[in-house]
Amino acid sequence: KKKLSLPFEKKKKMVSIEGLTVEFGGFTLLDGLSFVVNRKDRIALVGKNGAGKSTILKMITGVCHATSGEININGRVSALLELTSGFDPEFTGIENIRLKGHLAGLSKQEIEEIMPDIIEFAEIGDYIEQPLRTFSSGMKARLGFAINANINPEILIVDEALSVGDVEFKEKCLKKVSSLIDEKDVTLLFVTHSTATALEFCSRGIVMRKGKKIFDGDIAEAADVYKESIISDKKEAQKKAVAKRKKENSHVSGGKK
Repeated sequence: KKKLSLPFEKKKKMVSIEGLTVEFGGFTLLDGLSFVVNRKDRIALVGKNGAGKSTILKMITGVCHATSGEININGRVSALLELTSGFDPEFTGIENIRLKGHLAGLSKQEIEEIMPDIIEFAEIGDYIEQPLRTFSSGMKARLGFAINANINPEILIVDEALSVGDVEFKEKCLKKVSSLIDEKDVTLLFVTHSTATALEFCSRGIVMRKGKKIFDGDIAEAADVYKESIISDKKEAQKKAVAKRKKENSHVSGGKK
């Protein structure tokens, strides 16, 4: 039998990941990852480039699929990642709002209710009535953020590195994220390289390293673990560099007569 989804207020487990492994092109992007995201959790996913953070988000948003393991989602997901995906270049801004709202599972009435908020937030003026192909990349990103942030998400996924245009608008976007967390009680998954930002927005941290989870707990402890892992990686890289130079020097010395 198909499981019925409980009302948002009664949901507890929003995301469940069990033994998730993702392999691609001979590389293991995620290696047996498991964790649970409960309602109202504010989780920072931290780690260096290549640690597996983006792959986790792509799994949750359905962009890519696992080699093995399970992932279960229980709630409407809004991903502030690839903001311009899903747009039709021939549709006007208004028509694209309706399109994205429909894809997100909103009713026609719900879409029309949030339409003014989206238009106001995007700050693109009369262009909202023009085909999307006439928009600049910054305008497309603004509209994408405005839509995704206003569709009343239950699970909000944010990449700190998202490109939304100028610094002032990016600050506005981060304030919007903060208001969603504080006022709407959304569940947050926040990808960042900055421990300061993680400490500001999140209460729990998951530290990733080479496709594996090396820590899951209090955000302050997670920040310390992340810093220590960076120091450890630097020391390891330095040792390898020294060993490589010694090997090269020995070859040069051995080659002299």
